[in-house]
Amino acid sequence: MIVSAEWLASHLNDPSMRLLDVRSFLGEPEKGRREYAIGHVPGAQFLDLERDLAGHEGGGRHPLPDLGTFARRIGALGIGRDHQVVIYDADHGSTAARLWWMLRHLGHEHVAVLDGGWPAWIQAGGSQTSVQPTYPPVDYEVNIRTDDQATRTEVATRPSTATLIDARAAARYRGEFEPIDPVAGHIRGAINIPHESLTRGGRMLPTSELALRLTDGHDAIAYCGSGVTACYVILAHAVAGLPLPRLYVGSWSDWVGGGMPVAIAGTDVADDGTRAELAAANDREPGSNEEWSP
Repeated sequence: MIVSAEWLASHLNDPSMRLLDVRSFLGEPEKGRREYAIGHVPGAQFLDLERDLAGHEGGGRHPLPDLGTFARRIGALGIGRDHQVVIYDADHGSTAARLWWMLRHLGHEHVAVLDGGWPAWIQAGGSQTSVQPTYPPVDYEVNIRTDDQATRTEVATRPSTATLIDARAAARYRGEFEPIDPVAGHIRGAINIPHESLTRGGRMLPTSELALRLTDGHDAIAYCGSGVTACYVILAHAVAGLPLPRLYVGSWSDWVGGGMPVAIAGTDVADDGTRAELAAANDREPGSNEEWSP
C-alpha cells in the first residue's frame, strides 16, 4: 500500500511499473502541472486533482468523475490492470491516497502510494527529469467495487454501531473555524482522526502506532472536507492491516450543502469509551497548511 523512495528507486526500470504524479496546491490550480513540467520522477505521468480525479456532478467539492471517462484516461496513459502503479504528491500522500482509493474502486489491486511523496524522493537523492513519458494505450478493464463508499443518506441513517471518522484538522472538527465551507463543525457522532495525526516528519506512522489511533475499520465511514484527505485515513487502515472504512465521497461539503444538522465541540459526546479514547489520541495540532486541506 505504501512504498519508500528507496524501494521506488530500485524498481524504476521495471517494465511493469507505472508512476503517477498528482501534486496539487490548494488555491493554485496550475502549480502542480507546472512543477511536474519542471521536474518529476523519471517515468511519471501527471494527473490533475480537479480535472482528472474529480467530476462536476454529485455532491461536494470533489465528486467522483464519470468512471468510464476516468477508466479511459487511465488506459490512455498505458496503464493496465496488471501494472504496478505508484502514486506520489507534493506532501505526505493525502492527494495520492485519493487516486489510490479511486483505482481500487475500479478494481485495480496493484497500487501503492510513495511514503513522503515528492519531498521524500528528493531527500533520498532521487533523480528527476522534465521528459514526459508515453506508453502504448490500453483498454482498461474495470471491476467496480460496491462496498467501499457511502452516500449522504447512508451516513444520516447509519446504525448506532457504525463509526464515523472525520479526517479534518481538530480545530475544524471542533467548529472553531472553517476556512473553506460555509458551516463549521462536524457530523454528529463522528470521532476525529486528523489525517496528519497519522504522520511524523511527512511519513506515515509505524503500524504499531497506527493501531493506537485507528478504529478497526469494520462498519466505519470516513469523511473530510470533500472526499480527498479522508482517503489517507483509509490508506492508513490498509497499511495497519485493518478492515477499511467506506468513503463518504461528498464529505463535509456535501453534508452542509444539503442542509444537514451539524455539531460543534461541547454539543456532541462520543457514545462509548473507545470512541472517546480514539478522539483524545488524535486530538493534536495538525502540521502546516493542514487546515486548508480539501
